[in-house]
Amino acid sequence: MGAQPEDQVTWLNRDRPVGSIPLPAESAGAHIRPVEPLPLTDRRESAADSAGSNSGALGRIPKRWIAAAIVAALAAAVAFAVLRSKSDPVASLAASEGAIPLVTAVAPGLTSVTSSVSFTGTISARFDMPIGTEGETGRISAVYVEAGDVVHRGQLLAKLDNEVLRPQVDRLAASLEEARANASLADAQYARARGVASAGALSAEEIEKRRAAAVTAAAQVKVAEAQLNEYQARLSHTEIRAPADGIVLTRSAEVGQIATPGGAALFRLARAGEVEMRGQVAEQDLPALEVGQTALVHLTGIDRPFSGKVRLLGAIIDPQTRLGDIRVALSPDPSLRPGAFARAEVVTGRAQRPVLPQTAVLSDDSGPYVLIVTPDSRVERRAVRVGDTVPDGIVIASGLTGTERVVTTAAGFLRIGERINVAPVKASAS
Repeated sequence: MGAQPEDQVTWLNRDRPVGSIPLPAESAGAHIRPVEPLPLTDRRESAADSAGSNSGALGRIPKRWIAAAIVAALAAAVAFAVLRSKSDPVASLAASEGAIPLVTAVAPGLTSVTSSVSFTGTISARFDMPIGTEGETGRISAVYVEAGDVVHRGQLLAKLDNEVLRPQVDRLAASLEEARANASLADAQYARARGVASAGALSAEEIEKRRAAAVTAAAQVKVAEAQLNEYQARLSHTEIRAPADGIVLTRSAEVGQIATPGGAALFRLARAGEVEMRGQVAEQDLPALEVGQTALVHLTGIDRPFSGKVRLLGAIIDPQTRLGDIRVALSPDPSLRPGAFARAEVVTGRAQRPVLPQTAVLSDDSGPYVLIVTPDSRVERRAVRVGDTVPDGIVIASGLTGTERVVTTAAGFLRIGERINVAPVKASAS
């Protein structure tokens, strides 16, 4: 071959960077023109050519080698799954059982429970007697009792000013004495006239006058007596006395206060000291209550309960609140102060009922229900009626016999008729 022209470009391998390819020895002395960098488009075409050359290289790998690599990968995956199942038996069991849920169920049996009705109210005096003045308006001059004192019938509680009534009573008493003296004199004169009537010493007209004078004098005595009695009654009303035995609940009378008939009560008296609890009971609980049942009344701040008897049940139910009245008679006690808040409980009966945890009882628009496990390990819905709540759980009044296996947890995630597995219950250490 002849010598290359001076301006001929030498093509280099695209896989090698420009400037790193050694020049031939024979051309070392020749003048070489620098190679221009390839444009961006040419570079992308070069990369594509390089990738094509690489894929072509992979295509030259034998197919039997590829198949051997796939078989080895599958064998490794199977071996890993076997080793994991041996090390984790719980995961192996879950995988073998599939999507069948595992739940906890319990047969509640029957428990002796006490049915009771609870309600709240206040302590009140059974006979709350307001005491005021019955006479004329007067100023209180003295007060003799305080709130909480035990008083007896007729005992003086307070006294009004009687400076005006006392002289009037004395004057009427003197008038009565005068009228009685005049009546006695008239009777004596009429008696003498009748004695001489047969002798004719006095005329018939004179005798009749003396009789009329005697009758008039007797009438005047009655008038004086009536007037005296009236003012004596008015005078007695200035003394405010207890109408019955009892305990003074409140005292609003003060010395110097003006007391008027029909005004505010000066005293409030609990007759015989009898107290009771007045409360209200829900409409659905009234049929279980009867007069004479024992009730335990609890007061705030006092640990011991007070025993009482149901004395009265309301004849009507308030249509607004759906509540009925109840009254519990209590024995007098210094701790039972009228106006105190109280909570009462009446035992209505004892029975054998199933008791379930609160998580086992569900509710929807149809009412409360539970999920039970059938003999073939499927879920069945059972409607129940809740009777009461006790510290151990919820009392089932009807719907269960106690022998059923009831799902206690996660019942809300189960479907009716779904097949389930029941977890064994571990026996607790005694």
